[in-house]
Order: sequence, then C-alpha cells, then structure tokens
Amino acid sequence: MVKVRTGVSLLGVAAQAPASPDEAVLERAPNPHPDALYLARFAAPEFTSICPVTGQPDFATLMIDYAPADWLVESKSLKLYLGSFRNHGAFHEDCTVKVAKDLVAALAPRWLRIGGYWYPRGGIPIDVFWQTGAPPAGLWLPDQGVPPYRGRG
Repeated sequence: MVKVRTGVSLLGVAAQAPASPDEAVLERAPNPHPDALYLARFAAPEFTSICPVTGQPDFATLMIDYAPADWLVESKSLKLYLGSFRNHGAFHEDCTVKVAKDLVAALAPRWLRIGGYWYPRGGIPIDVFWQTGAPPAGLWLPDQGVPPYRGRG
C-alpha cells in the first residue's frame, strides 16, 4: 500500500524519484469544494513499467478520472509516484489496478476510474479498465479520448 502524507511538501523543492511504488508517497490536500460534484482528470501518456518475465519496458497512457470528496491528490506527488513504476516489474493489469487502488486508499474519492492503454508487446495491445462502481448521478463523464489501437502515438 502506498504511503500517504497530508499536506504539500514537494512543491518548489527538488525531489528524487522513488525507486519503487513501495517507496513512493502520495500527498493529499483538502478539497476547497467538497460540496461540488466534479471530475478531475490526470493523463499520464508516458507511463512505464517493466515486464516481470522478460525485463523489457512496457509503455502505456493512463487516464485517471476521479470525483473528489474531502481530498485532492497533489500532482507532483502523483507524477513521482507514477514514475516509481519505471523499474517495477508487474503485468499491465497489476500496474493499472494498483495505481487506482492506491489513489482510492489515499483520497477516498466519491468515484474513480482508470483506463490503462498499453502499447503492444508481441503484437497484442492490452487495455485495462477499473472503477470503484457506478458514477454518481449527475457527474459529467467525458470520453477518455484514447483511440483504439492503430499505432497509438
């Protein structure tokens, strides 16, 4: 499980990338609009991990949508957390769902979904989708905007 820190300590200072997701820290800040139902989106078009079998790099675009409740994720900590997967050996499904579950554990959002759009290995692209449940009524859900594979990028 990812470490969580309340407050913002990484902004404006040099920060070393964590060596693994287990060493990463997600920082959270109070949501200034906890009464408003809205969607926040993070697009990570350069997500990288390592195949646990071959040791070769895997690349994906992660689209993270969440409806905040009391907490927001601080974006620099999220960037460092996602970068910590660069040398982490795990299958596509594991990486995608771990990111989502760690964010849910850190933020307790009203709702969260993730789309992991992985580039092909062995000629087969793998797309992984996970969400916490049905979206709240009235929440606008834009399309994630990542086309089906046809030489993504």
